[in-house]
Amino acid sequence: MAAEAWIGAGIVTATIGLWATARLPEYLVALLFFATAAILHLAPPDVLFSGFSSGAFWLVLSGFVLGVTIRKVGLADRIARSLASRLTGSWLHMVGGVVLLTYALAFIMPSNMGRIALLMPIVLALADRAGLVEGSRGRTALALAVGFGTFQLSASILPANVPNLIMAGAAESAYGIHLSYLPYLMLHAPVLGLLKGLALVGWLCLLFPAKPQKIAASGPSQPLSPAEKRLSVLLLTTLALWITDAVHGISPAWIGLAAACVCVLPRIGFLTGDEFAAGVNIRTCLYIAGILGLAAFVNYSGLGAIMGTWLLHRLPLDPSSPASNFGALIALTSALNFTVTANGVPALFTPLAQPLAEASGLPLLTVLMVQVIGYATPLLPYQASPVVVAMGMGQVPARDGIRLCLALAATTFLMLVPLDYAWFKLLGQIPH
Repeated sequence: MAAEAWIGAGIVTATIGLWATARLPEYLVALLFFATAAILHLAPPDVLFSGFSSGAFWLVLSGFVLGVTIRKVGLADRIARSLASRLTGSWLHMVGGVVLLTYALAFIMPSNMGRIALLMPIVLALADRAGLVEGSRGRTALALAVGFGTFQLSASILPANVPNLIMAGAAESAYGIHLSYLPYLMLHAPVLGLLKGLALVGWLCLLFPAKPQKIAASGPSQPLSPAEKRLSVLLLTTLALWITDAVHGISPAWIGLAAACVCVLPRIGFLTGDEFAAGVNIRTCLYIAGILGLAAFVNYSGLGAIMGTWLLHRLPLDPSSPASNFGALIALTSALNFTVTANGVPALFTPLAQPLAEASGLPLLTVLMVQVIGYATPLLPYQASPVVVAMGMGQVPARDGIRLCLALAATTFLMLVPLDYAWFKLLGQIPH
């Protein structure tokens, strides 16, 4: 590589290392990356700061606004009150209910960030009612259940997250392969959806034990206030537009941004300027912009392609060993996840799928589908921006997110990957 590429690689390595070890605040690491890369002219500003113009950034910001509004108006507490008696029978029941809620919502709502924006204030209100105070292990677990359940389990549903859509688009443009909803769901839902959901519930209960207060069923609720009625109409309209984005063509980010603007309009909205300033977590927004900017920088500089090609020539692929090939391809996507994060993996991996299929002897479609297991299993929180957003909204310490990431990744690679291999083989995706 040229000297400039080595400098870029050093900056990327240092940025990832600081995020992984949490030695500096995550927003400060993002700002240091921006400053260093800009001063050294390693990429033009429109690449470095592309995160600020991405839909993900604005969906995160609008998610914070919607979350604060739902809590302020009292709608979150009302919904939590209706769920409390059903979910607070035991800690296992409560965690399992929240994880199931995140997975069920993924079938009707396409945006990870949007689902987190809707669910987090409700789940935090539920934690309040169950006596799980700020900073407690139980509250941390519920916030992580929203983030991990929303991102990791939704990978088993084709239109439910951004990496899936990038992968589907790249596969169609590069190979003419059109992925269908039901075959994709059948291939991934049993292991990456249901079994991984059970593993997530188990680790949350094990790492963050808690004793929520049992809440009896409440009596008849009070009628909706005028503010709750107006906010309900706004949220239902937003949800309907999110669900039908394929019809009208408006990005979920701009729908969320418009809803957030309504929330802060004088007289019409719900939040004052001070409440907006207090409710929007700028630290997390900067962190998200940093993650997206880093991924764009890696692609622009060619570091991603260099890394992918280097790994491709060093993979132990052998057409006579399909099981080891299956594991090697997952290892490749996990390695790419460190540099380009989950959204960047399918953009980088998909063009490599044809030579990987030829070297491994696996069908091209199988190689394309294997990457889902890798990018849906982050080893560190920064690799999945929805997890970062959930941690920011729930005020989860970095070390707790890292612990759950590593535990769930170990379970996936040691237990779920062999089951996935057997399921792929049963469905004819791997030749006998």
